[in-house]
Amino acid sequence: MSVSRRAVLAGAGGAAALAMLPGASRAATPGRLADAAVPITPAERMARIAKVQGLMAEQGLAALLVESGSSLTYFTGIRWWRSERITAAVIPARGEPIVVTPFFEAPSIRETLAVSADLRTWNEDTNPFALIAGALRDRGAGGGKIAVEQTTRAFITEGLAKEQGFQTVSGAALVNACRQIKSAAERALMQIANDITLAALREVHGAVRAGMTSADLAALMEAATARMGGTSEFAGVLLNEASAFPHGSKTPQGVREGSVILMDCGCVVEDYQSDISRTWVFGEASARQRKVWQTIRRGQDVVFEAAKVGVPVSALDAAVRRFYENEGWGPGFALPGLSHRAGHGIGMDGHESPYLVGSDHTPLAAGMCFSNEPGLYIPGEFGMRLEDCWVMTEAGPKSFTPLARSLDDPI
Repeated sequence: MSVSRRAVLAGAGGAAALAMLPGASRAATPGRLADAAVPITPAERMARIAKVQGLMAEQGLAALLVESGSSLTYFTGIRWWRSERITAAVIPARGEPIVVTPFFEAPSIRETLAVSADLRTWNEDTNPFALIAGALRDRGAGGGKIAVEQTTRAFITEGLAKEQGFQTVSGAALVNACRQIKSAAERALMQIANDITLAALREVHGAVRAGMTSADLAALMEAATARMGGTSEFAGVLLNEASAFPHGSKTPQGVREGSVILMDCGCVVEDYQSDISRTWVFGEASARQRKVWQTIRRGQDVVFEAAKVGVPVSALDAAVRRFYENEGWGPGFALPGLSHRAGHGIGMDGHESPYLVGSDHTPLAAGMCFSNEPGLYIPGEFGMRLEDCWVMTEAGPKSFTPLARSLDDPI
């Protein structure tokens, strides 16, 4: 369950699911694990553009507009942030993409542009929407529907529609059809990111001492991640009563005997992310803590057991909720219980479509990647969550990381 970029927040029944997870990576050796990463090639990005162009042609769409963000990187390699100055790509149904950016940013944009594209610039006293409109018309998209990538900001969509007279529609289905299915190269990068995060968690687990704060543990996690070559995306550390808040509390917490320690951490390797949670108890765990831990560990198995190609992703969330309700938790999203979805898609974004929740009926397909994180939260006491990322295969779900063995050996 990742949180926003750079955020730092103050088993029973496992055999069946593990049997479904061939080839899970075992222990990672500390070192620069990221050195093994192979970046996405220009040829793969060009294949992505060809795929989305084929989809546009089938659907009668003239072009796809993608502004700065992960989808722009996905298709073009350009790594750029969002501001009031527009940098975007026009991907026509036929022909070479056009990249639009401010004139003074062009040298920087060229540094990461990884596909053949026509780079066009605008100056500070000119209208970027007119430049985008010209690019669309030059590619034969003047009278057709323009799909807009789903995270594009409203002022850009409105500028095209109101100022330039284009008919815009959502590009979510186009982008999802490409990004939801991860290639072997993408999965390899995600594997390295997950290996780094798990190895870093193992280091932190062995370094915890009484009196440490959430910030202390987060700093250890970030340092270990950096040493292995990953870029820390988030290092969430939830202690004691704050562990009942899935994304933490502002109330300061410290490690003491019997503390529940919930760590939710992820990193980025060549644009691809990990997201792993582990929960353990400092010192001697109570019988109640052990029971809750065993229940969430079994909850992960239930999610995996429900995962089959063609099954709607909502069924995985429903399966674990039925199990929890039979164990006396909930019902539904009620507390004490599971107050969030059972998991989310992951890849270049920590959270991306599809989502393991009752309102998402996307059928599972080979190559889709998710988190599996059915936690349990008891307000005023503690919360526990285990989270591992996995890929759907024709043979069943395959975890990027070994599942936690026990409360005493969680990593």
